[in-house]
Formats: sequence, structure tokens, C-alpha cells
Amino acid sequence: MSDSIVRIGFVTVSDRASRGEYEDLGGPAMLDWFKRALTVPWQSATRVIADEQAVIEATLKELCDENQCCLVVTTGGTGPAIRDVTPEATAAICDKILDGFGEQMRAVSLKFVPTAILSRQIAGIRGKTLIINLPGKPSAIADCLNAVFPAVPYCIDLLEGPYIETDADMVKAFRPAHAKKKS
Repeated sequence: MSDSIVRIGFVTVSDRASRGEYEDLGGPAMLDWFKRALTVPWQSATRVIADEQAVIEATLKELCDENQCCLVVTTGGTGPAIRDVTPEATAAICDKILDGFGEQMRAVSLKFVPTAILSRQIAGIRGKTLIINLPGKPSAIADCLNAVFPAVPYCIDLLEGPYIETDADMVKAFRPAHAKKKS
């Protein structure tokens, strides 16, 4: 993985959006948040795919392994509906699951809607890539990113990825005092 290039994958999981029957609102909401939050140059790789576990798994593998994204964020497919399989696909291809991300996202979302308890977002690591499942609702995407992103740059540091800096007025990245910027 390149030390200097910040590559981020954005995956919208939606049967209707993947068929062009529904405007993808989640993908643009994620991109907009990152455009406002990051102060380092970065590249995006976007995908809009169907709610099919094999397709989700293949897409995540491609973004992690071939595109060498240091971070992949998904939206959609995290509810209790029968076709919602994003967490299962994520868990299937990850080496480690980071339970704190899902716990924090649900805790924040519960402040806004009681149905947040139905949410099944998870986060995990595949190789040197952090994958975070976000909810499908654009306002909930921002709420969840605001809650968990302070830990993301340091997590990527620990995975030997690129150094990510943020606009502290929007979201302040936390790094322990001993963590030094890579030169």
C-alpha cells in the first residue's frame, strides 16, 4: 500500500440504485462528508452495487486488495430486512472485527431515532484496509462519521497506511501523544 496516496472506497449497497430505479443519496452523502472533513489530497473509488452478499464481498475485496484503499465505507444493507447482508459480507472478508465502531454508531443514532437499535453496522480490517458499514440515511451517515471518524486516522496509522489529517473544526482526529506524523 502506498504510504502517500490516500485512497478511499465508497460503496452504495442498494438493489434499486444499482438498477437505476432510485437515485443514490448515500454515496454522494459520504463523498460530501469526506470532501469537507479531510485536508490531505485523496482519491475516491465509488461503486453502486446490488444487495447480494457475493457481489458485496467481491467489491470489498477489489477495493481493498486491488485498488489498495486504506479505507472503505459502505452505505446500505445494514438493517434487519431479509436482503440486508452488508455486515455479513463485511465480516466474511475481514481479518478482524472492530466492535467499538458499531457500538458507537448505534449509540449516537439512538439519540435521534429509536429504530437505531435495528441497525447492524460493523467495522473490520482486511489486510491494511479499514472497512466501515454506515447506515443508508444521508443524515445518519454524517452522524455516524462524526462519531467514529476521530479514531479512523490513527487506526489507519496502525495499519501502516497513509497519514490522514482532518479539518479540526469539522472532526478532530485523535492520535496519542506518542504518535508522530510520518515524514
